[in-house]
Amino acid sequence: MLRLEVVNELTLKVTSDGRGQDTLFTKAGAFIGGECYGAKNFKFEKCLLGPEGNPMQALIGQLGRRVTGENLPIMKVTMNGESVTYYANEEQHVVVIPLRHGETLSVESENLLAFTPDCKYGIRFLAQGVISQKGWATSTLTGMGPEAYAAVLVEGNPIVLSNEQTGATLEADPDAVVCWTGADPGFEMDMTWKNLLGSRGASGESYMFQWTGHQPATVLIQPKERKSGVSLGMDGGSAGQRASRQTWGRY
Repeated sequence: MLRLEVVNELTLKVTSDGRGQDTLFTKAGAFIGGECYGAKNFKFEKCLLGPEGNPMQALIGQLGRRVTGENLPIMKVTMNGESVTYYANEEQHVVVIPLRHGETLSVESENLLAFTPDCKYGIRFLAQGVISQKGWATSTLTGMGPEAYAAVLVEGNPIVLSNEQTGATLEADPDAVVCWTGADPGFEMDMTWKNLLGSRGASGESYMFQWTGHQPATVLIQPKERKSGVSLGMDGGSAGQRASRQTWGRY
C-alpha cells in the first residue's frame, strides 16, 4: 500500500509499507531520492507506450496523446519492500488529489507528476483549441479503485475555486488552469473591437473557461499563466497573450 504526501510544498513523498509489490507512475526523471529498510528494493522502468496494461490499448493511447500534444514521458516505479521515495520537478509546488471511484481529474499533461495504478489514464477532447493551445484536449485520470491518487505540479501556491456547494458561475484563464474535477467547462470569448485592435481599452482577457451553476466543478488554478494563447491585437500588442512559465477543496 502506498501513501502519498507533500513535503515542504515542493516534493512528493511516497511511502510503501512493504506488505506487497507496490507500483507508481511518475513523470520520467522526477525521482530525486529514496531510502529502503535493507537492500534497495525499488526499481525504475520507462513506459514506452504508456501505463495501459494491454499493448493495443497502450499503442492507441500513445498515438492519441501525441496527436493532441498531451503526451507525457512516464516512468514506472516498482517497490518490493518498505521504502520511502521522493519526486519533484523544477521546484514546482506539489498537490496530492485523491479520487473517488468513477471521479475524473482533467489535468494538463505538463502539470502531472505522479499517479497510482488505481487511476485510469487517458485523454479527452474539449474542442476548444482555436484560441488557446490549452483548450482542445486534456489528460484525464479516473478513479478505478480505493487507492486512486494523483500528484500535480503547480507554479507557485495555487488557489481553488468550486461551485459544487454554491452553484456560482466560475471563470478561469485556460493558461492558468492546472486541473479540475466535475463538469467540463464551457468557453467564453470576448470579440470586442478594442480587443481585436489591441487598443488601450482592451481588457487583455479575450478567452475564458466558464463553469455555470449547472456545471458543478472544483478547479485548481496557478498564479502564473502559460505562454500558449494567440495574440488578437492587430497592433502586435498582448491582447490574448500571457506571460511564460508555469488546500485543494475537500482534499
